[in-house]
Amino acid sequence: MFKFFKITCDEATTICDKSQYGEASVYEKLQLNWHLLTCKICALYTKQNRKMSDLFKLKSKDCKKHTACLSSKDKENLKEQLNKLN
Repeated sequence: MFKFFKITCDEATTICDKSQYGEASVYEKLQLNWHLLTCKICALYTKQNRKMSDLFKLKSKDCKKHTACLSSKDKENLKEQLNKLN
């Protein structure tokens, strides 16, 4: 019965990535969880991948709070420099 859940490490990492973005099916998640019970390397990958995703989400929220806009004077200077290159 459990042979239906057997996947390779490459498949496990792919499903892990899909799962992080909500694209993995229930069957794929079952396969991944079964694989993680038997493969400690993939379990570590999943843990690290989840942590990195959480950090990037936090950073993106922080970046959205800050707006980095050029002043009108800076925009004009940039336009002049680009025109000189042409």
